[in-house]
Amino acid sequence: MQRFIGRRVISVGESLRLQRCFSQATQKQVSVQENGLDVPKIPPFDYSPPPYTGPTADQILAKRKQYLSPSMFYFYKNPLNVVDGRMQYLFDENGRRYLDAFGGIATVCCGHCHPDVVNAIVVFFTNSGTEANELAMMMARLYTGCHDIISLRNAYHGNAAGTMGATAQCNWKFNVIQTDHPQHPDISSSNQIKKHNIVVCAGRTGVHHALNPDPYRGVFGSDGEKYARDVQDLIDFGTSGNVAAFMSEAIQGVGGIVELAPGYLPAVYSSIKKAGGICIADEVQSGFARIGSHFWGFESQGVVPDIVTMAKGIGNGIPLGAVVTTPEIAEVLTRRSYFNTFGGNPVCTAAGLAVLRVIEKENLQKNAHAVGTYLKERLTALKDKHEIIGDVRGRGFMLGVELVTDRQAKTPAKAETLHVMDQMKDLGVLIGKGGYYGNVFRITPPLCLTKEDADFLVDAMDYTLSKM
Repeated sequence: MQRFIGRRVISVGESLRLQRCFSQATQKQVSVQENGLDVPKIPPFDYSPPPYTGPTADQILAKRKQYLSPSMFYFYKNPLNVVDGRMQYLFDENGRRYLDAFGGIATVCCGHCHPDVVNAIVVFFTNSGTEANELAMMMARLYTGCHDIISLRNAYHGNAAGTMGATAQCNWKFNVIQTDHPQHPDISSSNQIKKHNIVVCAGRTGVHHALNPDPYRGVFGSDGEKYARDVQDLIDFGTSGNVAAFMSEAIQGVGGIVELAPGYLPAVYSSIKKAGGICIADEVQSGFARIGSHFWGFESQGVVPDIVTMAKGIGNGIPLGAVVTTPEIAEVLTRRSYFNTFGGNPVCTAAGLAVLRVIEKENLQKNAHAVGTYLKERLTALKDKHEIIGDVRGRGFMLGVELVTDRQAKTPAKAETLHVMDQMKDLGVLIGKGGYYGNVFRITPPLCLTKEDADFLVDAMDYTLSKM
């Protein structure tokens, strides 16, 4: 659980006005009005955090500024010091409770400090989704004997050398050598007959980025097969005619909760197979029942990948990643000595096993589907009420709300997004943001979110937008 979500100092008067947001279940819920609008109230919850005696938010911020990397960033104007968590709620240093609608970037699956997971593990720091995707890319290249990989524009797959190449947003790419395709006329031929399956231009050939099948902003709307033709064009005119792999998320997380256009993956997988490549599904964010309708995101498109990468929800906050593939593809790692110092350690894998048991025992996939569908319906109703909402999308507990200043032009409302996030935080709701323009609310809560929590989230957003 990340210690800092955002910052805000609560005044004495404000603290009294917002007493209803504290954790005691027996606390009386009093209706409060402001500017003629009812202030949304957080649902009751039977847990009170122990007294916090550690450093204050200001002290921690000062030490971070003095000792840690300046690259750290915060969503909120005033980062808050999160010191405790239970299920779908987080608590700050003053004991105030917040609804966690972001889940540590889709990391918390079963809920914060779920007793079954806590009892199965101790604290251990190790691996990530980036490692899983790096390994998947290497295995694809070894298995096929090809180097070229196709991923999507707007994708995010990690921040190491290979995965940064597969990532296709300048916001997440440093100006260093990656395995990107240069797309330069002097060093790449448009005729596949002139191309041999060798490394071109000192190893810079690597990843090609296809048109993103984005139903909201894409050039072909929701026509997945038209977008898929671009992948075939990349194979025909950007490679030797053979590729190593196609890699994608079923719902782009960092990219702004973009669900791929219907029919896209079946058509693309067909083209990739004909070119001798394999298909990689990045399920780091969308996997482990988060989308509700299916356990894995790729299932929503009716395809079966050759490699599946996973992390985040698999450990419910414990660092754990995995790569699942066929025995034939896995065999390539026997050609050399391969190991991962902490990969598969008994502590983290115990957490992963506990997560799977909790998902099944507590019917979390069913809850994600039912409550997530209800939450999306309520958010869609807000779109009819507030002109600033341009799109509501996603599945289950992987939802996105895109804000625009002009629906026709789809002009990103970046500043307004930050303002609404900050105001919702003051009401007790924590959400994330994403998308290239930073104007999409990313709603990826723990899978134990209730219908009452969903109402509180939507009411807080409605209340905030109504005041703008």
